[in-house]
Amino acid sequence: MSYQLKPTHRYLNYNQVLKTEFSERVQKISINAGFTCPNRDGSRGLGGCTYCNNQTFSPEYCTPTKSITQQIQEGIAFFHDKYQAQVYLAYFQSYTNTYDSLDKLKAIYEEALAHPKVVGIVVGTRPDCVNDELLDYFAVLSRQYYVMIEYGIESTDNKTLQFINRGHDYATAVKAIQNTASRGIRTGAHLILGLPHESRETILNHAREISKLPLTAVKLHQLQLVKHTVMARQYSQNPAWFHLYSADEYIDLVIDFLELLNPAIAVERMISQSPANFLIAPHWGLKNFEFIVKVEKRLEQRSAQQGRLFLPIENF
Repeated sequence: MSYQLKPTHRYLNYNQVLKTEFSERVQKISINAGFTCPNRDGSRGLGGCTYCNNQTFSPEYCTPTKSITQQIQEGIAFFHDKYQAQVYLAYFQSYTNTYDSLDKLKAIYEEALAHPKVVGIVVGTRPDCVNDELLDYFAVLSRQYYVMIEYGIESTDNKTLQFINRGHDYATAVKAIQNTASRGIRTGAHLILGLPHESRETILNHAREISKLPLTAVKLHQLQLVKHTVMARQYSQNPAWFHLYSADEYIDLVIDFLELLNPAIAVERMISQSPANFLIAPHWGLKNFEFIVKVEKRLEQRSAQQGRLFLPIENF
């Protein structure tokens, strides 16, 4: 599944890609299926990633004490007043959503897909938590439903991955993405821009590295320091480890990143928004759509475009 950036567009917006695949508006509904992570339960580590507090991105209707079906029904009710004519993707978001036996995973995904308004699933996971059997199952599902597997890469720098306690290296992410995409499954990746000790050039090199991969889409998140995390404690004790970008600095960083990014990779997100009661820093006071407007305006001002500085794989 490859998409092309139109000459009149500054970047490949994933919402526009979805419009080419569906005749109706598509809305994601977050699902919390009660998973954990291998670097929380001791199989690969303890304490989780240093930046992680899953409470910062779970809607109120999304709790593991509710069934998958109930969460979907409440999610649809939540969005129904805004957009009555639409279909839904069940987004398994919290923690590692492939971290269980295949039989249990099948039951969870298929309960979601049984809802008549659900046209597919998006599964957030770690690159060290998939195997051939599971990917073969996703490949079969993808023949009938929309299926996207989103991998948390976070950084392409192994020193950073070790520092933030990811529990895997970048080569593991490369292998998982290649194995997923080779089966015809849509494949996404998350990156956090601004992790401790990463220079601007290190961050921009992430764009060069992921551009070599067969990705459908990428989500970019600015580093946010949130309460009750190891990273919050690190920041209070060693603030020099961090460069917290201002909104204006981050806009230029994102544009520089986009110019290096393979124009066939759609951009699904450029920032994230943690709830104010959890957020320590940075405080930008911008909603997601306001930030996007600023990025699009700056792209025009700079005559910038996704992929302008991209080097095809054979040139790497």
